[in-house]
Amino acid sequence: MFVVHAVWSAGNRLALWGEDRPPASAIVDLLANSAVNGLAHKATTGELTLLLPGRTRLARKVVPAVLFDIDTALGVLDLLRGKLFLEYDEGGSVGCAPLGDSVRFLAELAATARDFVARRRVAPTLTGDGSARWVPVPAVPDRERLRALAAAVPPVLRAEGDRPEALWDALFALTDGVVRQVLEPWLSGRPATVTEAWLAALTGPDALVSAPAAELASLRETLAGWEHSAAEASEEVRVCFRLVPPEDDEDEWPLEFLMQDVAEPSLVVGAAEVWRSETSVFGRHVERPQEALLTELGRASRLWPELDEALRSAAPTGLVMDTTGAYLFLRGAAPVLAQAGFGVLLPATWQAGGVGLKLTGSSPGTPGVVAGGSRVNMASLVDYRWQVALGDQVLTREELAELARAKAPLVRMRGQWVEVDHIRLRKALAFVDRQDGGQMSVADLLRTGSGLAPADADLPVVGVEATGWVGDLLSGQLDRRLEPVPAPAGLAATLRPYQQRGVSWLAFLDDLRLGAVLADDMGLGKTLQTLTLVLRDPGGPTLLICPMSVVGNWQREAARFTPDLTVHVHHGSDRLRDKDIMAAADLVITTYAVATRDAELLSQVSWRRVVLDEAQNIKNSATKQSAAVRALPAEQRIALTGTPVENRLAELWSIVDFVNPGLLGTLSAFREKFAVPIERHQDEDAAARLKKITGPLLLRRVKTDPTIIGDLPEKIEMNVLCNLTAEQASLYQAVVDDMLVKIENSEGIERRGLVLATMTKLKQVCNHPAHLLKDGTRLAGRSGKLARLEEILEEVLASGEKALCFTQFTEFGSLLSGHLANRFGQEVLYLHGGTAKRKRDAMVSAFQSDDGPPIFLLSLKAGGTGLNLTAANHVIHVDRWWNPAVEDQATDRAFRIGQRRNVQVRKFVCVGTLEERIDELIEQKKSLSRMTIGTGENWLTELSTADLREVFALSADAVSE
Repeated sequence: MFVVHAVWSAGNRLALWGEDRPPASAIVDLLANSAVNGLAHKATTGELTLLLPGRTRLARKVVPAVLFDIDTALGVLDLLRGKLFLEYDEGGSVGCAPLGDSVRFLAELAATARDFVARRRVAPTLTGDGSARWVPVPAVPDRERLRALAAAVPPVLRAEGDRPEALWDALFALTDGVVRQVLEPWLSGRPATVTEAWLAALTGPDALVSAPAAELASLRETLAGWEHSAAEASEEVRVCFRLVPPEDDEDEWPLEFLMQDVAEPSLVVGAAEVWRSETSVFGRHVERPQEALLTELGRASRLWPELDEALRSAAPTGLVMDTTGAYLFLRGAAPVLAQAGFGVLLPATWQAGGVGLKLTGSSPGTPGVVAGGSRVNMASLVDYRWQVALGDQVLTREELAELARAKAPLVRMRGQWVEVDHIRLRKALAFVDRQDGGQMSVADLLRTGSGLAPADADLPVVGVEATGWVGDLLSGQLDRRLEPVPAPAGLAATLRPYQQRGVSWLAFLDDLRLGAVLADDMGLGKTLQTLTLVLRDPGGPTLLICPMSVVGNWQREAARFTPDLTVHVHHGSDRLRDKDIMAAADLVITTYAVATRDAELLSQVSWRRVVLDEAQNIKNSATKQSAAVRALPAEQRIALTGTPVENRLAELWSIVDFVNPGLLGTLSAFREKFAVPIERHQDEDAAARLKKITGPLLLRRVKTDPTIIGDLPEKIEMNVLCNLTAEQASLYQAVVDDMLVKIENSEGIERRGLVLATMTKLKQVCNHPAHLLKDGTRLAGRSGKLARLEEILEEVLASGEKALCFTQFTEFGSLLSGHLANRFGQEVLYLHGGTAKRKRDAMVSAFQSDDGPPIFLLSLKAGGTGLNLTAANHVIHVDRWWNPAVEDQATDRAFRIGQRRNVQVRKFVCVGTLEERIDELIEQKKSLSRMTIGTGENWLTELSTADLREVFALSADAVSE
């Protein structure tokens, strides 16, 4: 399947075309079988002449395209916004057509146009050809946003020719289209004046204004002045409006006019001071402050006409409103003025929360057992009561009656001015009367605590409080509020304070039979805290499921810290398939692979707990492994992970749904309520609601928090830039030349496979020619990266220190282990996926000993998690996995509790190659990398051929002299 690209054509239409120049009918068929099917029939077909990359330079090529008028284009772009792929139905199976950056950019531009219209940042105008148009009028804060958009225009959007104005053509056309969709035609009959004709053209389907040329010219001149004034907000100072509440029961609300320094908002001068003297404090910024004040007030009056009365004065300083006027200012004018770039200072006693509901819950009994001896779980019932709140204050019946009698929309209550929406107040009273107490489940209480009110309430939940153990659960600070659980007898370790709090938190939830996600950073001791919990109350067998690489670590830690526990390892081809043996053990350790294969056997045991280590292994809820683990019966479930979200929020849903099924609803509902708003729109309210739901049952601590760990040394990260040798550069260019031709002539799965193969080959070249060629030739002197590795390791050995070296390639690790052993004359350990468990454990033990080998080579997949290798204070990533979360996990083999020295982390990057360019891409996106960059390099396969050419290109500075 071809990649879909877009341009904004010179005819002000959206044009979609395919990278491999498929027929226009194929594009229409694709759209008709996708989410755009309702609009596909409105497309017209045609051709575009585009400037596209040839073998050596840009060349003009004719491509078939489908075209949409402005109305349909808005609908198409709305449907495509935020999508990386266009899913389509192909004979009953679902396919995916990648969407190019140009499509996503234009969809974002359409959203920007809608934002301008929603905020009323538009103005009507008359173009030179006599057409009535709506144009965006950016406020001062919008200017940086537009500059960023202009800088981010994908190169393919300029493929129709050198048209730098295409971005603005598109924005203006989209804005005009949005306004016309919003406005209902309101003029009928023949317009009598040029102004009426212009208004009709602004609101009707035909934008052309029919009027004499002289009248059009006069109107155009008037509108140009209006538009110019609306756009000319000062970048130095701005008008600020301060609303002052009455001190007693008076009905006068003064609104003061001030001037405020944009760069230093604390610098505010009253309008009276500005009028008194031309040499005010703003004289150093503004040449004529009085004129600036009057101009800005005039601009504000267009947004809020009530200012006209004050502007009748030669030197306006403010105006006085009654309570109703103050309310209209607070609810209507203040937000509009603030969005337009004006300053707005509201009373400190003003509460804009309005009428809402507050839920109070209570939980009788003690954690672990409630009335009747039933164990608590997410379905257990607790008592609740609804109350009406104004802002964050619960109101008494007397206060509610007083508010109901009040007529004004603003009321002074308990020393604060609050808004009273009488319609919402009546709804709240009716709801509370219907809900005269009762019981709800713990899960419903948690969901309500996130601000999700019952469907029949139609009102926001402004707070949830509870007494007893439910109150502790809802606090969000449960680990710090609990009384410390005494260390159980037989624990051969001293818990750090935060570990003791973690055990108390786990024990509290364990007593309630509620699931827990312990999401401590790697190295903070999740293993020790879990073993302490099991030792405190075995109560039956605990099943521990973990990656194979850490089975030995769990065995050793259990023998070291909890020697009294009976531990059984269920692993290996000779494992005993006896459920009675497992039922008699305190701790059964197995792997994800074995748990999937032996799911039926393991389901026959009544597990006290099921614990998942490295729980991100079930982040994809649809896999067979995930389904097998979820089906295991257990009184309580615990997930241990240092990365609860690696790439997308659906992974968090999968882990939370394992420990507490149903808490976050179905996956589709979770996506609608949380994942899409947070990932796509950075919705802070949705993120806060999600945190409220998961917070009580998810404990996240990080090593860099000084309140958690005060004695952990520093982690120093750096990129180590390496050059290619001439041999490497020659091989690199040959791979690029060969593969780009194949990629350009391929599509779909074949294309993605070729992109991944190319990246793999180029990374092999960057490592060493022998890695790519696999010819068994010598290693010395042929790789800039190997030379740099030898230099660093020589320094490490000279200082008597130890190093971990990670590579994602098992075969390259094999080459390096032999070479480095010969180069330095001592043993080099090498751990990879094929290393047997017994040998793996012996390697870890040898490296951790004082006189053990100082160099430990590890394949990233086999050695990136679960190992404690604090003997090393140097970590070297010889080649990159290009996923920050995966690299950080590997680094945390050394940077963890027990480390006493600063850890130096070096990431090798070959300059002038794809390694440097992808590192730059990751740095640009770092704040969103866990959501936007998938594990490994699959995300790169969707780049266009032109973008791939730029990523793969070999720069002149890549080769060493």
